[in-house]
Amino acid sequence: MKEYDLVVIGSGVGLTIINYGIMAGWKCALIEDKKIGGTCLTRGCIPSKILVYPADIIKEVERAKKIGIEFELKKIDWNLISQRMWQQINESYEIEKGLSTVKNLDLYKGVSEFTREYTMKVKLNETGEYSNEFKGKRFVIASGAREFIPPIAGLNEAGFITSTTFFGEKFPKKLWKSIIIIGGGIIAAEFAHIFSSFGVETTIVEMLPRLVSTEEPEISEILEKSMRKHVNIHLNSKAISVKKENNMKIVIIENKNGEKKDLIAEEIFLAVGRRSNADLLKVEKTGIETDKQGWIITNKYLETNKSNIWALGDANGKFQFRHKANYEAEILIQNIFGHSKEKIAVDYSAVPWAIFTHPQIAHVGMTQQEAISNGYKIYVAKKKYSEVAKGFALGFDESSEDDGLFKLIVDEHYRILGAHIIGPYAESLIQPFVYLMNSGFSCTPPHMQSQIQIKESVIKMPKFLSACSPDAGTIIPIYKSMVIHPSINEVTAWALGNLRPVNIK
Repeated sequence: MKEYDLVVIGSGVGLTIINYGIMAGWKCALIEDKKIGGTCLTRGCIPSKILVYPADIIKEVERAKKIGIEFELKKIDWNLISQRMWQQINESYEIEKGLSTVKNLDLYKGVSEFTREYTMKVKLNETGEYSNEFKGKRFVIASGAREFIPPIAGLNEAGFITSTTFFGEKFPKKLWKSIIIIGGGIIAAEFAHIFSSFGVETTIVEMLPRLVSTEEPEISEILEKSMRKHVNIHLNSKAISVKKENNMKIVIIENKNGEKKDLIAEEIFLAVGRRSNADLLKVEKTGIETDKQGWIITNKYLETNKSNIWALGDANGKFQFRHKANYEAEILIQNIFGHSKEKIAVDYSAVPWAIFTHPQIAHVGMTQQEAISNGYKIYVAKKKYSEVAKGFALGFDESSEDDGLFKLIVDEHYRILGAHIIGPYAESLIQPFVYLMNSGFSCTPPHMQSQIQIKESVIKMPKFLSACSPDAGTIIPIYKSMVIHPSINEVTAWALGNLRPVNIK
């Protein structure tokens, strides 16, 4: 039976880990059941943003009327847009070709499963047969997640698409005339923006009372008002059955009052959440513990309950974003390959994200309710885009339903707990708050270098730790700083003048 020094399951962020194993001269195995590169490259954040940007331009063309400029949209070249998207996705083949030449790496294409402790086999895509069993001294589970398919009567018979199949075998050569999106979270909001901007009659069905429920209520409200101009939205409603008639798909929905309604479209897009792949891996056979939702349980060092088995990325169910997985990979590289015996712990207190819908949304840290529920005494500040000169220049005024908003939550010591934005440039405006929240967490003298032992050589990696400062992690550096005028940065800076106590006497 083959035995590997390192087995990595999943070729998204798992590629980062396997590269270090290869450089260390270890005998390695990489397992992937889909395209090499993982969700983000092949069916997620990268190809979707190639579709989002043209959609953004279309929306900006529509908004230009507010500032006195009117354009005529002559054509949407779906073929060119598609070609640019597939160009990025197909980088997967070059990555796979490169991996095939690595001497100390075996690449298994298929679905893997544990058979007993530290032992696996793979059902190979090419043949449908199982590989021989093999052992691993170390396992890193970066197996991602898959779409949750709700038990809606008639759904399978009528057919549907997900983000995975959309970027795969069900990608349309020509866009549908109409589509129903079941779900109202991040993926639903982004695809509703894409489809509606490209002229598809788009409908959202969401069980909850608001869209993107991870965000502040004020932000959900602004998104809903703006999106209703282009999208049919049914909140507090659930899809109870689906049927197909005359090449059209009919979704029967029921609202909270028990009222039913038929929605008709050419296609159905499911975006109701994601579920763990741990069941496919049969992790229980090697003794790995999972939580009630099936996500693999990891500690602060990304260790499972089994020695020398780690999990990261979507596999542990915590903040399913590629940048979070990249951060975890950096931690895990030190903990597996590090020259120092001291392990590094993860810190999820300042995980940022953006929702590339329209208007754009960005988020870091806690919401107001989360801060209160966690026992913090807080101040909250808000500022609208229309209240600064650059916001007015962009076409926002008090009557604008899509007027952007910045909301800041700080504790009684003015330490930043959370920041939330909806409006143009949200993804960029949020980033300085991520830096501020991560500043000053260490009061020890800065170490100039940390070392990672790779085979016979030592790679020296700079590691800068900030010195302890009373201003660290607070809003004080913003108060002390000049802000370019006029710029949209003033929305976040001048919000500080609006700080108001929430639960502070």
